[in-house]
Amino acid sequence: MRYMFIVSGPEDHAASGPPPAELIEEIGRLIEQDSKSGKLVSYGGLHPTSSAARVCIVNGKVTTTDGPFTEAKEVIGGFSIYDFKSRDEAVAEARKFMELHRKHWPTWQGQVEIRQMFEAEDDVREKQIEGSRALEQARGGAGHARR
Repeated sequence: MRYMFIVSGPEDHAASGPPPAELIEEIGRLIEQDSKSGKLVSYGGLHPTSSAARVCIVNGKVTTTDGPFTEAKEVIGGFSIYDFKSRDEAVAEARKFMELHRKHWPTWQGQVEIRQMFEAEDDVREKQIEGSRALEQARGGAGHARR
């Protein structure tokens, strides 16, 4: 089963300082180890929100907003995709990752959200279509209003 780890925390490191070199080195070793074992499928860090954009739909209108997003208390800083046998194995790996932060960057506060990913055999699209049709029938409508 594939799991995505979504790492988030404050974008402003004023309180914690920048990530220490020791942490970056330890994460590099962890990446190398997990890649060799075949557990780590993909990973990446994200640029600051100052270079980002958001595209939203509000009241039927599509809008684009350029970063930075000062209202955000936490931002996604990176992700990784792993292949594990169980949710427990995913949680254990995330705890190991966070222990590196606790040990080498104790002033940082953040989190790792662990989300199981759908696989091709899950046939998600068909389940979504069935669920949408059931809701539409229950509401007595033929679908969403078009504009």
